[in-house]
Amino acid sequence: MFHESTTDHRPNHFGRRQIPAFAKGIVALSLFVSAGGCHDGPLYAMKKVNPYFVMKEWKNDRALGVTDHQRREELMSLADQIGSMPAKQQLFWTNHLQRIMDNDPSAEMRRLAVVAAGKCKAPGSMELVEQGLDDENLKVQMEACRALGKRREPEAAQMLASTLGTTTELDVKNAAISALGKHKGTIPVDSLRLVLDEQDPATIDLAMNSLRGVMGKDYGNDPQKWIAAIDQQSIPSDDSLPKPPTDPTEDSGTLRFAEGDGRTIR
Repeated sequence: MFHESTTDHRPNHFGRRQIPAFAKGIVALSLFVSAGGCHDGPLYAMKKVNPYFVMKEWKNDRALGVTDHQRREELMSLADQIGSMPAKQQLFWTNHLQRIMDNDPSAEMRRLAVVAAGKCKAPGSMELVEQGLDDENLKVQMEACRALGKRREPEAAQMLASTLGTTTELDVKNAAISALGKHKGTIPVDSLRLVLDEQDPATIDLAMNSLRGVMGKDYGNDPQKWIAAIDQQSIPSDDSLPKPPTDPTEDSGTLRFAEGDGRTIR
């Protein structure tokens, strides 16, 4: 078990001191899994029912290196801290998170990598979250939706709208609906509008609740009222329609003869 207050005072290649204690473990973790040496371990792939065997296996794992419990704790600590790190360090950790997403067989480790990437502002962090949308594990996909709900980039709403329109998994769909409720603009409104035509009452209720957050209005619990309100907003008013061009030779209430005639009839 690590303690976050523990620091390594030796300078690193960034020229900085005060390296978090989890740093060595995450680096070792990402290098280990990129080499194909990771295992699910007793915490996430425990199929044994003999407690003695499990405890002995855990002790053996600890003797060999970082255990799954340590890996999880270290990734959680990184996720808590990465958003407040300097940009250069965020980029450094993004590279290690990429190795975890690409190579770690543990869905829980990939899920936590998405959590950390969602709080990171370094280049490539959005691509890591997007990679989570295509993960084979539903929990990783759902975590990616939640992470996109917290991002303010326009592409975050676009990714969620695309996921909502393509996924066949109800849990992932509902996660995308909830996340869209944290965005503003026409993309979430139009995407959630389509959900209101569905048959599942629970999904419709979730969509209406998200629309309350997006639109800042409440049209009650009747999806048809929401549909009417959204469709009405999409129709431009007469005042906003472009005016037809006027003929400069015409004057309201005045009839003019050919130029040079000199006569004007009112």
